Amino acid sequence: MAMILAVALGSAIGGVARLLLGAAVQQRLGPGFPVGTLVINITGSLLLGFFMRLALATSAISPEIRGFLTTGLCGGYTTFSTFTYETMALLNDGELGRAGTYVAASVALALLGVYLGAAAAGGLIALRQR
Repeated sequence: MAMILAVALGSAIGGVARLLLGAAVQQRLGPGFPVGTLVINITGSLLLGFFMRLALATSAISPEIRGFLTTGLCGGYTTFSTFTYETMALLNDGELGRAGTYVAASVALALLGVYLGAAAAGGLIALRQR
């Protein structure tokens, strides 16, 4: 139960941080490029790399705090951090082909998912407007 609460709290904080920071960066730099999301993805990846390395290499972080920081905070902040950490782990293990496949498949399938989700929402909107 403590792990669930830790992840839930971290997710809430991460989600709010994403909203506030992403919006602030985007508002400041304008709508031409999704720089707010890019900043979130990069900083989330940096944080996850830091927390995972510290948690796995030392006993300084309890399992609950690790859950709070990684799955919770970073997961609520951005799932991109998990993707980049997993890609780095594959690369560190010498799995270049698997890492490349993971990157290509993640990007292509995520784009397809966004397209299909948007198309489904568009279809639903059209049905409701009849």
